[in-house]
Amino acid sequence: MKYKHLFGPVNSRRLGISLGVDLVPYKYCPLNCVYCEIQSTTHLETTRREFFSPAEIMTELDSFLKSKPHLDYITFSGAGEPTLNSSIGEVIHHIKSRYPEYKLALLTNGALLSDPDVLEAVLPCDLILPSLDAASDDVYQKVNRPHPDLTAQGLIAGLKRLRTAYNGDIWLEVFIVPGITDTPSELELLRDAIREINPNLVQLNSLDRPGAEDWVEAASPERLKEIRKYMRETLPMPVEIIAKIKYQTGMNVLDAELVELIRGTITRRPSTAEDLAANLDIHINEISKVLRELNTEGKLYAERKERGVFYRWIA
Repeated sequence: MKYKHLFGPVNSRRLGISLGVDLVPYKYCPLNCVYCEIQSTTHLETTRREFFSPAEIMTELDSFLKSKPHLDYITFSGAGEPTLNSSIGEVIHHIKSRYPEYKLALLTNGALLSDPDVLEAVLPCDLILPSLDAASDDVYQKVNRPHPDLTAQGLIAGLKRLRTAYNGDIWLEVFIVPGITDTPSELELLRDAIREINPNLVQLNSLDRPGAEDWVEAASPERLKEIRKYMRETLPMPVEIIAKIKYQTGMNVLDAELVELIRGTITRRPSTAEDLAANLDIHINEISKVLRELNTEGKLYAERKERGVFYRWIA
């Protein structure tokens, strides 16, 4: 069966072997983050709707899960914001009622968690991984470029409501954009907001491959360690830097095959991640994860052009 809404399983840096469930069309999101590795948001949305038939999504899940594959998580993610799908609660209930042996994770920017319907829908998840990159509205607008209806204060309020209502683990991701989100004043505001939200874990992240805007740079390992030290000294929960998983031939057969497909394609013709996804008929998230690791290993050359970021193989 060819899957439209499932991708992977992929070897996730944070979640181990993860089956992705994509609930929204490509690049429908309430935010247009400058660092997004899947490039700019094309549909800046806060209005929730079904997008796809929930029965169609559940049929795909039934087809894939009937063989009882080993998975660390089934993860709601993709190239857009999963909570925009108004049927997410129905899909969550379907998995929990029929496949209770699997843990559910939600990757979300958190922008819609202030909506009571969204909050209620996601409570059965075992793990929620929201984002908080800025605690001041000026920096939130500069880095996350949200829909006009959204503010940093609203995001923080939604995350605090999540903590109050939710009994599972919350791993809060903080993306560091050097010179913007890591200034002393912004880090202090972030620290205070994180203390109020009280997640189980704080994860610091930075750029792995070109983002939506070419001026965004990766934070140095030294700077990330400095921020981790500051956070650890002033917060009660653990703070870590998201580890970069190195691609290893043979670690994952699907990944090995995909690396070879990507290498063969971009050796002949430089391509964007979106081109590779379309030409190889593979979900953009799977393509993005492999490009991220190959870029980290220095095997790719990236060049930004008018149509996007093009990758070629370094011989």
